[in-house]
Amino acid sequence: MKTVSSLSDLRAARLSLDGTVGLVPTMGYLHEGHLSLVRQAKAENQHAVVSIFVNPTQFGANEDLSKYPRDLERDLSLLEPLGVDLVWTPTAETMYPPGCQTWVEVEALTKGLEGAMRPGHFRGVTTVVAKLFNATQPHKAYFGQKDAQQAAVIRRMAADLNFPLEVVVCPTRREADGLAMSSRNKYLSEAERKAATVLFRALSAAKELYEAGERDAETLRRKMKEALSREPLARMQYVSCADYDSLEELDVIKGKTLLSMAVFLGKTRLIDNFVLE
Repeated sequence: MKTVSSLSDLRAARLSLDGTVGLVPTMGYLHEGHLSLVRQAKAENQHAVVSIFVNPTQFGANEDLSKYPRDLERDLSLLEPLGVDLVWTPTAETMYPPGCQTWVEVEALTKGLEGAMRPGHFRGVTTVVAKLFNATQPHKAYFGQKDAQQAAVIRRMAADLNFPLEVVVCPTRREADGLAMSSRNKYLSEAERKAATVLFRALSAAKELYEAGERDAETLRRKMKEALSREPLARMQYVSCADYDSLEELDVIKGKTLLSMAVFLGKTRLIDNFVLE
């Protein structure tokens, strides 16, 4: 496994990789969710490339950039046994050189949900992912379903900008009690960690209604809110029942649908979602 930081070293290393390349973009502090993406990239391509970069432009003014967990040595030790060919660890100066003033924005898809709660977040995401795509030239790029809106936005960006690659969205990996794996879970206190399973329980309650035949979207939203309200440590930011592709809120469920939510446990903000087929 080769690890490089500079753009010139990346390009030289990339030229040495013959055949198909799968890219897994990460912000580091890897967990089993990330590693499952790497395994799929390795299984579906001749080479796997992982980027590790805590992207400053997707953090808001009051968000946790300085506190975001980092442990590069640990990350590399987790990637080595998986047969990763190349790890790129660029600096902020490499990704955003002095005088940088070019941004990539997806419009309608970023207006609601996470985009409404975190202004400017997706401009940072799409800009850095476009840069990662340009630098690594992958044939496939792998993202987790947990960040459902991000996945939808990146699919749209890749199609709109004619990137010659496939965006692969992989299932959310969960702890034994249902909590979606996230680097931010480490911020939770013991009590908050126990309470955090309320996201999974709320989504499961709405899914049960759907599977019993309920197609009124507001009924499902109300069910999720009721479940969240029963957990004293949980503070709901939003719940959503939206079209899977457009992310527009639904009145009646007719096709592929995204149930999603954002919830605070103390100071830690968690997101989760289910897809209704």
